[in-house]
Amino acid sequence: MTPTTTTPVTYGQDASTARFSVARYQRMVETGIVTPDDQVELLENYVVLKMPNNPPHAGTIQLTTPTLLRAVPPGWCLRAQLPVALADSQPELDYAFVRGDGRIYLTRHPGPRDVGLVIEVANTSLLRDRRDKTRIYARASIAVYWIVNLEDRQVEVHTQPSGPTATPAYGAVATYVPGDALPLVLDGAAVGTLPVDDLLV
Repeated sequence: MTPTTTTPVTYGQDASTARFSVARYQRMVETGIVTPDDQVELLENYVVLKMPNNPPHAGTIQLTTPTLLRAVPPGWCLRAQLPVALADSQPELDYAFVRGDGRIYLTRHPGPRDVGLVIEVANTSLLRDRRDKTRIYARASIAVYWIVNLEDRQVEVHTQPSGPTATPAYGAVATYVPGDALPLVLDGAAVGTLPVDDLLV
């Protein structure tokens, strides 16, 4: 499937860059053409290098994972730095709240209907997370997208996705700063809150 938007901001600048469907990319992973050592993900049919996982990013993932695990309500599970399969992308998210028990994903990756919330921790990846991944997740109708913005010390919450329009976007963005309580919303209902301070460690 070819995206309907213009050239992505942080990849796809070279006209000779090959493009792949999600199914073909998954076959490349299954047959070992793409391995974990390659540090890539599929974004809008482009196989792109993942942004560097530097100490602030890695340390935040390590320290916030227990907080997020405690917040998972019944009927959901937390996936950390694992893929979701969308129509034109297979990003490897920092976190995703997905439906059901993790065992149902032993034979497939979660798809858009399985995902209630996606979270990206951003410092070096901030441009990509704000522009490209916002467009990708809005196109896939992911209901809620958080950017844990380490550079500006805030959490940016995107809601009201447009779905697969010509210019996919989220209709609402709210910013939460240290001292705020961040609502955890799944399936349109608040299921708890998280202190922003626990995410901006």
